Amino acid sequence: MKKMYLAIMMMALASVSAMAQKVADKELVGVWLMESYWYDGEKKNECGKNYSQFKYYGSDGEYACAEIALTKDGKAVVMPHEYGKYSYKNGVYSEMGRPAVPRENMMLVSATEFHGKWKNRNDVWKKNTTMPKSVVDYIVGKCKAAQAQPEMDAQVKKHCFK
Repeated sequence: MKKMYLAIMMMALASVSAMAQKVADKELVGVWLMESYWYDGEKKNECGKNYSQFKYYGSDGEYACAEIALTKDGKAVVMPHEYGKYSYKNGVYSEMGRPAVPRENMMLVSATEFHGKWKNRNDVWKKNTTMPKSVVDYIVGKCKAAQAQPEMDAQVKKHCFK
């Protein structure tokens, strides 16, 4: 009887665990901050004191990514990384028109946490629901402004160089 009870409990826990893995694609929408990262075989680095990364996923497919660091004198520096489009459908993720990443390399583990892997770096991201829209707009705007604009690049070269 004890073994049967244990087996039932294990099946129930497995069922709950499987349900926890089913997170709606729409849960990706919002602001995410990197909580930690580590390279394969190395110690985990905690974020949030002097360094973090920011990702924004809009409901319309808008995507922005930036690194954020504090200088020694306490100023926050936003270092734009990317701005463009993403897609996340049925657990399949792609950004900036690149090929989709394997499911195990980008997993929503809950509505407030996702795990990512890029090359040999492992990331843990947490959803931020308290960041004011003005701050989100500021960071997304910096990412957007930093993107290459070939037509303007040509004009800058024409007017700034001999």
